[in-house]
Amino acid sequence: MLTLSRWKIIAVTLSVVFGILFSLPNVLPQKTLDALPGFLPHQKLNLGLDLQGGSYLLYSVDTEALHRERLANLTEDVRTQLRTEQIPFGELSQQGEIIGVRIGDPARYNAALNLLRKNLGAPLAGAIGGKDVAVDGKGDSRIEIRFVPEAQRADSAKAVEQSIETIRRRIDSLGTKEPSINRQGADRIMIQAPGESDPGKLRAVIGKTAKLTFQMVDETVTPEDIQAGRIPPGSVLMKSEDQYAPYYVLKKRAVVSGEELTNANQTFDQNGRPAVGFAFNGAGSRKFADATTRNVGKKFAIVLDGKVLSAPVINGPIPGGSGIIQGNFTAESANELALLLRSGALPAPLNVEDQRTVTAELGADAVKAGSISLAIGAAAMFVFVILAYGLFGGFAAIALVVNVLLIIGIMSLTQATLTFPGIAGLILTLAVAVDANVLIYERMRDEANAGRTPMAAADHGYKLAMTSILDANITSLISGMIMFGFGSGPVKGFAWTLVIGVFTSLFTAIFITQVLIGWWFKATKPKKLPIA
Repeated sequence: MLTLSRWKIIAVTLSVVFGILFSLPNVLPQKTLDALPGFLPHQKLNLGLDLQGGSYLLYSVDTEALHRERLANLTEDVRTQLRTEQIPFGELSQQGEIIGVRIGDPARYNAALNLLRKNLGAPLAGAIGGKDVAVDGKGDSRIEIRFVPEAQRADSAKAVEQSIETIRRRIDSLGTKEPSINRQGADRIMIQAPGESDPGKLRAVIGKTAKLTFQMVDETVTPEDIQAGRIPPGSVLMKSEDQYAPYYVLKKRAVVSGEELTNANQTFDQNGRPAVGFAFNGAGSRKFADATTRNVGKKFAIVLDGKVLSAPVINGPIPGGSGIIQGNFTAESANELALLLRSGALPAPLNVEDQRTVTAELGADAVKAGSISLAIGAAAMFVFVILAYGLFGGFAAIALVVNVLLIIGIMSLTQATLTFPGIAGLILTLAVAVDANVLIYERMRDEANAGRTPMAAADHGYKLAMTSILDANITSLISGMIMFGFGSGPVKGFAWTLVIGVFTSLFTAIFITQVLIGWWFKATKPKKLPIA
């Protein structure tokens, strides 16, 4: 094993060059780094929230609001289904979790019951033939409709997952690097954004629901009806943000929604004012074209988060599936709205539970403390291994230095985030690497004491210690991967550094010390090992 194979020498040389090149940007001043040629590495380590400061936000997902909205939509579905089939009905209302309706013609009661059972709801995941809506006949021509409990739990869980993905896309659009976004409990989301010192900026982007809908204006309702509160059951009064009317009465059911958008960008209208351009997918384009074809001459409202941005008159069919949203936009607000629409709407409102800012001074203190602890730990290991094994201990110390360079280089290259627990993982990695060399050197000592020649003792030391080294590192690797897969925040930072360190430790503890010891044997041809 101590033969100086060409591939070993090349591998060791390349690893040392890699470690130096990719670690160097972390110690160079930014001015010097900017002056380096473009082909050289420029990536620095991403420091976590605990090291460089940033913003911490804790949100709860308002799943109750989502459920109320689904119940309201289900009520409108009942109304639409019965009207389409011209089945007379009355007393359509919602009481708590139950929607009730009375069929006006007893002869058509069974037809109404079968119609609603067939057309309402969607398939329930995990239940063959099951649906998320239960439709029950209660006698006296009355039907009750409700969501099954499994559907409510599934909707809540899905809302949290969708919110996490939407938040991630929005934060990524701001250019914030390596945000940590994790679920806490049943309905909470924790957000850590390193380097972002203004949590208000994050809240402005994260907290907006950005639910876009296109709804027809109910032009049968007069201003007098609005004043008197006479709003038809299938319509809703919404506040307006345009300059033409303070309120609009809209049909409750949206013709097209923002979920069918494929793109949104900041643009300008025909008068040079900032606006937001949009484009639908195939299904949305067909709905949009159909709605504008059937409603030429009528008003079509563009609604964002329950407020009417504008309500233009449809002058003709719009078959292209694209258009612009006009409003009282500035270039900045139009760009922000486009960003929100591109990232998708939140499925439910978010409520801020906690908000904190970790200052740069705290981060600097953490970096200083971590650097000191790393330096002390490394120095203690260097002293121990050199005192215990002399020259070979010096070779192990060189391997440790290369190990640190490789870990920092790999983390810089992959733009992984280094946290304070990650520094602890780095120190533990160095200890494990020293342990591998201790096993090798002790086996060498045993073989030399058994009468083998120095070369044979060293060679057998590597061979016989290899099984123990692999066992120890494989168990560390499995532990690290489990922590990384199931942990979050600090645990993940510790695990990531540990996993990288397992691979670099194996390489440096075995190959680098092999090459150094091989060179020493070739140059000195010793009669006895320096550790015997």
